Amino acid sequence: MATTVEGTGSGDPAATGLAGHDRQRPPIVWQVLSALVLLAMGGIHLYYVAVLGAGGLIGVLFVLNAIGGLVLAIAMLATRRRLLRLASVLSLLFMAGTLLALVLALTVGLLGIREQWGGELVAPTLVVESIGTIVLVVTATLVFRRRGASTAGSTNSGPGSLT
Repeated sequence: MATTVEGTGSGDPAATGLAGHDRQRPPIVWQVLSALVLLAMGGIHLYYVAVLGAGGLIGVLFVLNAIGGLVLAIAMLATRRRLLRLASVLSLLFMAGTLLALVLALTVGLLGIREQWGGELVAPTLVVESIGTIVLVVTATLVFRRRGASTAGSTNSGPGSLT
């Protein structure tokens, strides 16, 4: 007599209890996009120092921004679960803070520096950091939703469940 498990041959992940496994992390596409915008932001700041010659306090802050962007980009790709939550929130705050600093430098001035709208790379920087903030909001939202959904789904130990 053959024994079958309900839903095993259907190919439907929900029927076999595998539906929760896809929810354990956000799609890798969003993690990669997040890493790319962080690298782009850091690259722009490094360009300001290396090519355009930004020096003094601003130069130091720009180098730190480039290092922070690189570290957070690596974290977005290399971490999982709780550390990915932390990396996504820190990345979002970092990107939004950098965008806010640029807007302040363009409007009221920041650290004694007042940036001009026509300055080199100002427009691309605004675009990269605005898009980056949006991408990181989506990524962070997915990280928290997927984590919550997989936690809620992991308590199901009914027929066909692998837990």
